Amino acid sequence: QVQLVESGGGLVQPGGSLRLSCAVSASMSIYAMGWYRQAPGKERELVAVISGGFTTVYAESVKGRFTISRDNAKKTVYLQMNSLKPEDSAVYYCTQRSGASWNLPSRYWGQGTQVTVSS
Repeated sequence: QVQLVESGGGLVQPGGSLRLSCAVSASMSIYAMGWYRQAPGKERELVAVISGGFTTVYAESVKGRFTISRDNAKKTVYLQMNSLKPEDSAVYYCTQRSGASWNLPSRYWGQGTQVTVSS
């Protein structure tokens, strides 16, 4: 069983930045990794995914503001979030896909970290 532990969430003002981290308990180099988010009353939605070959895919709503990256040696995935908006407020979840391609189903999920964007 692989464990994913998110960190870095918190309260930030509109226009601010946060960097989320996801620590993975096992080697992740051959797997695509992603971030999802879920706001109250809404469905969980894809934010960004990075494949095993470092191809990145972003939701339209975050393109140009968020950057996903991975450090396989540290077994950590990051989500750099800039120019944050109130509508970015949500619980952010890290996920590991079932293989290297970004569009495969997710196999493991973290517990989530809360991001609140408010003045």
